[in-house]
Amino acid sequence: MEKILNYINGELTNPVSGNFFPTINPAIGKPYALVPDSDKPDVTKAVEAARAAFPKWAATPASNRSAILIKIAELIERDLDKLSLAESIDQGKPVKLAKSLDIPRAAANIRFYATAILHESADAHFTNEEAINYTQYTPIGVVGCISPWNLPLYLFTWKVAPALAAGCTVVAKPSEITPMTAYLFSKLCMEAGLPAGVLNIVHGVGPKAGQAIIEHPEIKAISFTGGTATGKIIAATAGPMFKKLSLELGGKNPNIIFADCDFEKAVSTTIQSSYSNQGEICLCGSRIFVERPLYEKFLKEFTARTKALVVGDPLDEKTNLGAMASDTHMKKVLSYIELAKQEGGTIVQGGKQVKLTGRCADGYFLEPTIITGLPHTCRTNQEEIFGPLVTIMPFDTEAEVLEYANSTTYGLAATIWTENLKRAHRVAAQVKSGIIWVNCWLFRDLRTPFGGMKQSGIGREGGFEALKFFTDEKNVCIKL
Repeated sequence: MEKILNYINGELTNPVSGNFFPTINPAIGKPYALVPDSDKPDVTKAVEAARAAFPKWAATPASNRSAILIKIAELIERDLDKLSLAESIDQGKPVKLAKSLDIPRAAANIRFYATAILHESADAHFTNEEAINYTQYTPIGVVGCISPWNLPLYLFTWKVAPALAAGCTVVAKPSEITPMTAYLFSKLCMEAGLPAGVLNIVHGVGPKAGQAIIEHPEIKAISFTGGTATGKIIAATAGPMFKKLSLELGGKNPNIIFADCDFEKAVSTTIQSSYSNQGEICLCGSRIFVERPLYEKFLKEFTARTKALVVGDPLDEKTNLGAMASDTHMKKVLSYIELAKQEGGTIVQGGKQVKLTGRCADGYFLEPTIITGLPHTCRTNQEEIFGPLVTIMPFDTEAEVLEYANSTTYGLAATIWTENLKRAHRVAAQVKSGIIWVNCWLFRDLRTPFGGMKQSGIGREGGFEALKFFTDEKNVCIKL
């Protein structure tokens, strides 16, 4: 099995302890690589390297930082096939999805911030003709970036790119479940000429390596994407240390479908927003609310198209849904299907583990699942499940569906389907979510702020919001 290594001070290194643990290919249910079981000493080494590299990197002209980052983006694009295959093996997603979404977006993330720093500006204010005040943005120092397992390189670069572009040095931890593309990324950074210590990647589990990053007093900011429960732990640790925090957490996203929608687009896009990446995207719409006059027609068509989806080998071009990321996560989703039955739900489609033959006989596969007949207040409709499972409910009025949509502790994303422009604006204004899509889903402009309300997180990523997060704002007042 291939041995993944940490990337510290520009070199690939073993963990200080010498200990490794296996990572599983979820499509076959067997180990395929060894991951460093890093701990506090590894994080300490990474922070020391990042501290040493910070003054020079922060002083490097933006045009020079930009050139290195663009080179990294070009190398990602060069290695599209290799990285897509690695992402599929690591996470279970179809190769064709990694090739069309994950890896191109990783390159786009880096390219966006590499060019954004060439167009930064600052505010200046003349005060009563007596003074001028201007704002400076200076890199905050060493920062920690912790990314999840569902979109591994996509979300790893979403954090690392703005931090590096802003002039910070980074200690990053990818998920221990999906470490491979971050490891390959470290090799690309070396090839691109990223100076030693500017980016350090420490592999390992959250309670050890992740906690050591959060606790380290020299790490000035933490950017984290993951579950709300883990976000609470991070906030409890980092808050009293007055670290800057950006937490992109869970979601339980409503998909509101009015009877006047473009039916074909609504159905086809809702299939994507329900089951893309096996439903393991924080932006997936897991609660589908359909206006009653359209409910039966929508349910019938949506069910037929769900049944037609192919669950299979991620390497097969015909596959629509690959493997769940881990056996543990598959069992979690199955437990919610059993819960839904206990709560009075009807399994209209799916609900079972899929047993394939051949090389994927021991893989972690689930049927795409539709559940009806549940109240909006039940646990199945309130808790994040993060799998290929949706509930479908009818509604009669805007007030009713807004109550349903806003009833959870989450507020990450929502989708609204209507051809009535006034209704679209009216409902969008009242849904408590940080991202609202109208007649589309996952349509992203990287200049726009990204993040959630309520327990879906604090802070915003994307655009200049992310660059500002990794900087300190300084007002300079000069008396004229």
